[in-house]
Amino acid sequence: MKIAILGAECSGKTTLAKRLDSELTRQGFSACFVAEALREWCDSNQRTPIANEQIDIAKLQIQRIQDAPAVDYLIADTTALITAIYSEIIFNDTSLYPLALESQQRFDLTLVMGLDLPWVADGIQRDGVTIQSAFDVKLRYVLQSQGIGFSVIYGTGDERFNNAMAAMAAMAAIAKAQHLPQEISAREVPWHWVCDKCSDAQCEHRTFSALLNAKPK
Repeated sequence: MKIAILGAECSGKTTLAKRLDSELTRQGFSACFVAEALREWCDSNQRTPIANEQIDIAKLQIQRIQDAPAVDYLIADTTALITAIYSEIIFNDTSLYPLALESQQRFDLTLVMGLDLPWVADGIQRDGVTIQSAFDVKLRYVLQSQGIGFSVIYGTGDERFNNAMAAMAAMAAIAKAQHLPQEISAREVPWHWVCDKCSDAQCEHRTFSALLNAKPK
């Protein structure tokens, strides 16, 4: 299963991706964590990229994912779609979308981080709460408009991790029930969150918790 971890800045993407990689490995699965190219680029250059540098970062993220070994679970800490959306929001440049969306379609499951974690200024990548909210709205819109299924993940610590594992289990169950091949696409099995058209974190979180509590024992 190829899993994309998406979300605005300071939404817990890297923490969740690394924990999933660690736990799946502990359980005996083969897993691969694909790090975020943008974060490493900013750390190396001590600045954020300008408009004409975005394309190389997007291509590097795609290449890292393509070069990853064949494993039970590939977990990507962001995809090129993150770069494409930032390019539109910050530079009014939509040219990266075709490349980014083609890559995004290859994932079996997309997890979008909810904005229920406190925003913390941390390093030169941080653009602030206003950009964080705008990015979250744009990300959901792009995924929905392209028919790419996604699950919104809320909670802190173990709760957020368990919610992500539940979303993965649900996708695997859907694939098994429909007798799909091991490699499935979000278009074939659109795992849309029940509130994916709503940006109310508390509403989504309550609904997610209710669904988990209602599942058969």
